[in-house]
Amino acid sequence: MGCAEEMLGWTVKMSTPSVLVVVTVFSMIPGGVLSDMSGTQGLEAQQMAQGSTHLHRRLKRGWIWKQLFVQEEDPTPRVIGQFSIKYILSGEGAGDAFEIDEYSGEIRTLKKLDREEKAFYVLQAQAINRRSNEPEEPQSEFIIKVQDINDNVPQFQDEPYVSSIPEMCPIGTTVAQVTATDADDPMFGNNAKLIYSILQGEPYFSVEPKTGIIVTSWPNMDREAREQYLVVVQVKDMLGLSGGYSSSTTVTVSLTDVNDNGPIFQHHLYTFAVPENAAVGTTVGRIVAEDGDIGINARMTYSLEDLEESSTFIIQTDPVTQEGVVLLAKPLDYETKRRFVMAAEAVNENVDTRFLPLEEFMDRTTLKIVVDDVDEPPVFLTPVYKWKVPENAAVGSEVGSVSARDTDTVNNPIRYSIDRRSDITKAFKIDPNNGTVTVAKILDRETTNWHNVTVTAKETTQNHLSSSVVVFIKVLDINDNVPRLARDYQPYICEGTQAGELIQLLSAVDPDDPVEGHHFYFSMVPEKHINPNFTIRDNQDNTAGIVARRSTFTRKDRTQYLLPVVVTDNGSPALTSTSTLTVSVCSCYPAGHCPTGGVEALALSMGVSLQTLLGLLVFLVALTVLSILMLMVRRHRQKQQEGLEVEVKELELPETVSQKVLCYGEPRQGGEDLDFCQPVVPLRPHPRRRERRLRREDIRASIRMSLLREESHIIGPEDEVFRQFILDRLAEADQDPYVPPFDCLRTYAYEGSGSPTGSLSSLESFTVELEPDQPVCNQRPCFVRLTPWYGGGEEDTIF
Repeated sequence: MGCAEEMLGWTVKMSTPSVLVVVTVFSMIPGGVLSDMSGTQGLEAQQMAQGSTHLHRRLKRGWIWKQLFVQEEDPTPRVIGQFSIKYILSGEGAGDAFEIDEYSGEIRTLKKLDREEKAFYVLQAQAINRRSNEPEEPQSEFIIKVQDINDNVPQFQDEPYVSSIPEMCPIGTTVAQVTATDADDPMFGNNAKLIYSILQGEPYFSVEPKTGIIVTSWPNMDREAREQYLVVVQVKDMLGLSGGYSSSTTVTVSLTDVNDNGPIFQHHLYTFAVPENAAVGTTVGRIVAEDGDIGINARMTYSLEDLEESSTFIIQTDPVTQEGVVLLAKPLDYETKRRFVMAAEAVNENVDTRFLPLEEFMDRTTLKIVVDDVDEPPVFLTPVYKWKVPENAAVGSEVGSVSARDTDTVNNPIRYSIDRRSDITKAFKIDPNNGTVTVAKILDRETTNWHNVTVTAKETTQNHLSSSVVVFIKVLDINDNVPRLARDYQPYICEGTQAGELIQLLSAVDPDDPVEGHHFYFSMVPEKHINPNFTIRDNQDNTAGIVARRSTFTRKDRTQYLLPVVVTDNGSPALTSTSTLTVSVCSCYPAGHCPTGGVEALALSMGVSLQTLLGLLVFLVALTVLSILMLMVRRHRQKQQEGLEVEVKELELPETVSQKVLCYGEPRQGGEDLDFCQPVVPLRPHPRRRERRLRREDIRASIRMSLLREESHIIGPEDEVFRQFILDRLAEADQDPYVPPFDCLRTYAYEGSGSPTGSLSSLESFTVELEPDQPVCNQRPCFVRLTPWYGGGEEDTIF
């Protein structure tokens, strides 16, 4: 069945006035649906009449708008036709952005559309028979394009913009390029057509309208006048026409420095003052040449042009501040020169002749330096003195002279002195007025060969300033010491030594130090007859050898020989010394070694034989052993005797009494005759008892003589013997370090005359006995013997 195909375009106005949506609708009516219509045959006949060439080709069925016919001027309502088609829309935005009228097939928008978000939509439409609910035709696809409008503002990219160009650059130098974008459709109208322009920055800069390239438009821009510029660039869409959008950006343009300025001094004369005692290297002052440039273009070098060529000052460039630092290069002296005048020059290190001629990269000024006067200490004419003096120089001999002067204009007088800390031995003295140094005591090179003396020069007026100088004095050697053999030689000659054999090698020493070195000469004492036994062979190297003249040496003939040796030095005058060597004869081993060595030599030198010497040694050893044995026996006997004394004391003294100090007095009631001193302490051992016994002999003798003259009861308390006894006991107690450390009263009372008991004195405890017919108080003794407690034995108390 043939069909005709027709396309119809609709323009639908959306709710948003600024957006137009073009909707293309394809409508197809199947031919079978309208086959009962009266106009169908006419339509087919018309189609066949229009193109007979297509009679044999089946056309693809598509959507067409059905044609309905009605007679004109027919007032009767009639049914023209009936649609039985339902339209369905699917795809992008269906039901969300778009909808279709299922009866009419009209497509409508449901919301605002944004082309920048989505530029087109792909949808599908299908016609379905309402009766059979079957598709009349296959699904068809169509595109809805969103038409652009100018609704976006252009935006600059890569902000912020910063650029730099050299100063003094020519016109047209490219500064930077700004770039802006517009989200509108560049293919539709002028919505995205951009134009650039300058809002701020003219007349120094301009911009290319289409590319956004900024260039200079002003010649010779000077960085020293203005270092930075802010250029405001505007961009507009729609080619700058009214109604479009615009935006702007700022470009920061900095001018970089070029060397277009030379150094310039601000003053034609710089004046500085410096004291005359300023040290070398002192900063005198600073000068500076201004340069408008910066960085390497402002670097400069300073130099001095010394008109007097004294080179007293130098100048250096401070790398930080680019100042010229004037430094002192030589010591100053106000009395010699008081003012210096010189020229200073500053020159740029990097010169660019494109901007300035060569002579404008330098500048000159004048320096004037004034020296201030300062009171200075004396100055020695020589910084160090070195003298020489022979060691035999007499006291008072002149060694040398120092000299100092006051450099001030006042010229104060000076006095000299020696720092005694440098001359402890006080070997030298100095004249305080003229500085002459002389010898103060005898010198000895062998003791001290160098003297380092510090001499001080001091002003006598004003500030009493002083200065010092070191004087080195070398003591020269003279030949004042005799040469001597190097050591105490004890040569020996073996029996059987052949003539010409070397017996001993000799060498010598001399404390002197001659300039040409030591040279010793060895010889024998000149005698009337030649020594038949030995001779001295000088080796000419400061050594000599004792050589045997014969070969018949035996100990039986002679055990030793005396050999005088003369040693002479090479001094002027030459000094000599004589040493006598004892050459011993020895029975040597086959190898030539003497078995007894120095012992035999010593024995021979004493004039005794070796056997005698050995016998003497044996006797001395035996005597020593015997003495030791006798000492041991004596100590053994003493220990035995001390043991017996201890046993006797233990037997005689009660235990309680032996541990206490006993005092006795008048008898008390109850028959108690004993009383102990309080507090009681143990008795100390008394190593001096024997001495005390000896000291009492005199007292016992006096008492013994008194008893022989008359009866003891006749001796009264005023008797001289009794009084002396009490005084001796008192002195003994005061001087005895072994008595107890407390006071104890000992009573020696006079018992009266005619006592039947007799004397209470402990000195007669063992000798005076009671008569048989005298009454006694009881069977036991009434008193305890006191003698053992005072250190006396039985043998000590018998008169």
